Amino acid sequence: MTKGKLIWIGIVFAILWSSASTATKIGLLSSQPFVLAVSRFFIAGVIMILFAHGINKNRLPQKKEWSRIIIYGLLNVSIYLGLYALAMQRVSAGLGTMAIGINPVFINFISMLFFGHKVTQKNIISLLLCSSGVLVAAYPLLKNSYATVNGIFLLLFSMIAYSVGTIYYARKKWNDLNIITINGWQTIFGGLILLPVALLTYQQQKNSFDLRFFGAIFWLAIPVSIGAVQCWMLLLKQNAVLASYWLFLCPVVGFLIAAILLKEPISWYTAVGVLLVTGGLYILQQSDRLVKKK
Repeated sequence: MTKGKLIWIGIVFAILWSSASTATKIGLLSSQPFVLAVSRFFIAGVIMILFAHGINKNRLPQKKEWSRIIIYGLLNVSIYLGLYALAMQRVSAGLGTMAIGINPVFINFISMLFFGHKVTQKNIISLLLCSSGVLVAAYPLLKNSYATVNGIFLLLFSMIAYSVGTIYYARKKWNDLNIITINGWQTIFGGLILLPVALLTYQQQKNSFDLRFFGAIFWLAIPVSIGAVQCWMLLLKQNAVLASYWLFLCPVVGFLIAAILLKEPISWYTAVGVLLVTGGLYILQQSDRLVKKK
């Protein structure tokens, strides 16, 4: 694959991935968080499963693979995206995108705490910079009711669930099971686990199945859940270290999309927060790159 093509794929990934927070905020104007989340999961999951088994003719999961997919779906879909949808009722879309961008820091830190990965000075500096960046960017949003403390904590817990799910996925053997098969089934199971919660908390008057709702569902299910993930997989296949650098664009693009579509404010606090997070991610990736070279 040519360098030019990889750059375009990276740009498309950053835009699609960063748009998820704004699309979620728009969808929440017409529906409850769990209604939005479960609808997205089933649409995306069914499309991926039909493609995996109907077109690609991939094999079905077998024996222990089913339990691993269910656990992965619980962490990566039910808890992570369920809490994320709740959090987006209470925080700005830009802040939600920034939190997604710092996932590599959480993954690295959890690996150090529980799996014996070496703690380095760069790891600690990276964590401090990213945490400071989120706090700085959140400060004016808290003052102007674009974010709440509860929302930030929900966002934090959702990121931890995603990081644990990522580590779980990386540490398990999946044999030759296709990635689209795994993603499709874990999305379906994640939706099924969350479905009873959605039904128990459902309030008809809070849901309007209008164009805004279906537009958000379509965008989250296809361009984000399928398109962005496929772009990410292509980037990872070429060079995992270089691919991770596209995450640096996500906070910037996320704030811009939110400012354009939702009129969310961009201030000097936003700029400083984005720079701190970007710096923290850069230090983390440099650290990982040095480890891989050794």
